[in-house]
Order: sequence, then C-alpha cells, then structure tokens
Amino acid sequence: MSNNPSGAASSEGGTDASMPASIEAVTHKIHNGELSSRSQQENALDSRLFGLAQQLLPQYGGNWAIHGLVTMKRMALSRVIYYHELYQKIIDVPGVICEFGVQWGATLALLQNLRGMYEPYNVSRKIFGFDTFEGFASVDPKDGGLAKAGDYKSLPGYEQVLDEILGIHELYSPISHIKKFELIKGDASLTIDKWMSDNPHAIVSMAIFDMDVYKPTKDVLERIIPRLTRGSLLVFDELNCQHFPGETAAVQEVLGLNKLALRRFPHQSYCSWAVFGE
Repeated sequence: MSNNPSGAASSEGGTDASMPASIEAVTHKIHNGELSSRSQQENALDSRLFGLAQQLLPQYGGNWAIHGLVTMKRMALSRVIYYHELYQKIIDVPGVICEFGVQWGATLALLQNLRGMYEPYNVSRKIFGFDTFEGFASVDPKDGGLAKAGDYKSLPGYEQVLDEILGIHELYSPISHIKKFELIKGDASLTIDKWMSDNPHAIVSMAIFDMDVYKPTKDVLERIIPRLTRGSLLVFDELNCQHFPGETAAVQEVLGLNKLALRRFPHQSYCSWAVFGE
C-alpha cells in the first residue's frame, strides 16, 4: 500500500476547500477500505486520467506496456524509483526476499523485474509473497480506529491470477524454467512458522512489511530475526503513520526504535528502511 497525502483540504473532511486542513480531517476510505488523503481536485484528475487510460489501452498494440507509461502518475513512478534504490542495497547480500502484505502484487512484480535486470542468473534470490488476499485478518486496539478487518482485500481467488502474472514475468528473464517466486496465502501470523520450517536454508536479505497492522507485523518480526544477516534490509511501509500506529508499535516492541538507524526516501511519506545490524 502506498500513501501519498496531499496537503489540500477536502470537502469530504468537512472543511472549506480553500483552507488547509489536517491530514486526519481529509483522510477517508475508498475502494476496498483503502485510505486516501487526496483533494477533490486530485480525485477529479484521477478519474479523468483513468478514463483516458482505459480508452487508449486497446489502441496501443504490441507495445502497450511502453506506451501505457503516458498515463503513469508521478506517485507510481516514485514507487518504482524507491524500490529500485532499495534493490541496489541487497545485490551483494545473500538471501531471499519476503514481502509481507502483497494485495494486488505490484511490488512483487516490480521486484521480479529488478531481479531480472540486475541478477538474471541468481537462482537463489527467490521472492516470497505473503497475504491473506482477503484483507486484514484482524485488527488490534493498537491499530487505532481506522483499520477494520477485511480492509485492503483483493478479489476472491486473486492469488491464482497473480501467480499467472508473476509466471509470465518470470518467462521474460533467463533461467525461466526454474520458478523463483512463491505466494503464501493466509494470515502471516500463522503461515510464517510453516514457511520457516519448509525453508530451513533461507536467509532473508530483504523483508518488506506492508501489512499495516500490529499483530502480524509483530509476529513476523519476532520469527524472522534469526534468519537476518548483518546487512539484511528491513523495509516498513507505514512507519510513523498516524493512520496505522500498529506498525510503529510492533517495531518498537520487537526491535526498539532507538536501536535502528531508520532512513526514508523523499518521495514516500511513510516508507522507511533500516539495515539490520547497522
């Protein structure tokens, strides 16, 4: 999940659209319980750009993926650059990549393509994606009042669609006859132990926490610490985020905020990362 709050006010927040408002006042839920802080103007622009993208896509022909960049928003490009920067930091670190909280799989596909560009022959850089695909399994009082069970779901059976998409991406890179990704469906609080027993060899070179809420973030952090090496990258998507306080609470309780040298990327408001052991 990516958060790109605007500073502009929204009438949906009950304030004068000409006056600035707090981010709490303008934040509201949209599709599938996702949060948005976009202004009315941004919503109108999004709607128009989406309509144009739908209209143009059938006209692009065989180079649709390249021509389609004409409607890529700045925020989406920022996300690509962010993960490009992160991937550079693990190229010389052995291990697998785990993303906890996949939803539609955009980050998994991006990571697959980055691996194909920078490590096309590294068959050990397997990418694992953990998700319920049914939204938050539960929420805790430490998550505040916005998150609800079922928020951020995808579609029934979507993991099968995503598996096909990732399989196609795999075929564009060398050594495509070896599958180098895996989706693990279910509550990560419950599936992480089986994953660790099934993969006793696995070192985690990068762990991406995008589950947003307290319990699975804490449970997974506690379990994977023995599999981290000095130099592993810990990536958090909603750290220091007032809408999802549970992620910060989990990191504080398991790792201690004052024991981490946290860094951030200037284009992503709530995304932070740290090098384990630094």
